[in-house]
Amino acid sequence: MKKYFFYLSMALMAFVFASCGMGGNHTSSGRPYELLVVVDPGVWERAAGRALHDVLDSEMPGLPQPESSFRIMYTSSKDYNSTLKLVRNIIIVDIKDTFTKGSFKFAKDVYASPQLILTIQAPNEEEFEKFVTENKQVIIDFFTRAEMNRQIISLEKKHNNYISARVDSLFGADIWIPSELANYKTGKDFFWASTNKGAADQNFVIYSYPYTDKDTFTKEYFVHKRDSFMKANIPGFKEGVYMSTDSLRTNVRPIRVHDKYALEARGLWRMEGDFMGGPFVSHSRVDEKNHRVVVAEVFVYSPEKMKRNLLRQVEASLYTLKLPGEVKESQIPLGETREAEKTKK
Repeated sequence: MKKYFFYLSMALMAFVFASCGMGGNHTSSGRPYELLVVVDPGVWERAAGRALHDVLDSEMPGLPQPESSFRIMYTSSKDYNSTLKLVRNIIIVDIKDTFTKGSFKFAKDVYASPQLILTIQAPNEEEFEKFVTENKQVIIDFFTRAEMNRQIISLEKKHNNYISARVDSLFGADIWIPSELANYKTGKDFFWASTNKGAADQNFVIYSYPYTDKDTFTKEYFVHKRDSFMKANIPGFKEGVYMSTDSLRTNVRPIRVHDKYALEARGLWRMEGDFMGGPFVSHSRVDEKNHRVVVAEVFVYSPEKMKRNLLRQVEASLYTLKLPGEVKESQIPLGETREAEKTKK
């Protein structure tokens, strides 16, 4: 438990400096994918609290080394003061016998901005443990999407306009990617942009191929298409070296982007004939206007370093892709929760 008190003490120092001299609307504090749990110490130590801890501490999928989904801090209700209320991501554990079942509610920008406070309610600790365990992915997606929405707001203000123009000219689509991805290469129905950094390299690719039928959206078909495009367009430092997909460590799932079906693939890439590799995330979507599949992907190369935030930073760009005839949504829906009634600060 010492590490949680260490995180909390370090965060407290940052929060105090952040809040000094501020009045009215505060700016939230904390780092991306860091959150504070407000819970009574006894509950936190028992099975109910351990269930929530295990959800938040679960490994982010698709990474070569284990990395937790979030960095966790916690405090008791009595110590939840005006300084801690500035944290950008907060979970409040609310267990009362007046509740009849487990439920979620959330509030935006209550004490600071940007901020999300998720309250998890349950009638007792046993129901809380069960509800949290059953809704593991809802909780993870809620705060992951919240952080990506913050990144999308930043991208709208500052993105690589030249790359957006190139994607538009080649695919008739629009996307916002970080301005640091300034190096690019064009191929047949293929485009690749990169930061071209040796230690923390972020990459974006987009390619397309004809849509045939629903069998297009299977893991096997995705890996086949990805491998053929990458082998042709992302060669290694010598002949015979090329990018491929680690199919055994790649998982796919259906998601919604702009309220339409998309296939998310998350896994590992490697260079055949070399030791390079890293994580990737891709969205495969149907361009109904042109009867084709458009695949947008981000991948990173950062040997011997943590990759969670590096990958998630560019993953947010995938949600900004607007295909022909679509209206771009400014935010990703947060998921299966209900927004609480507005509360005065």
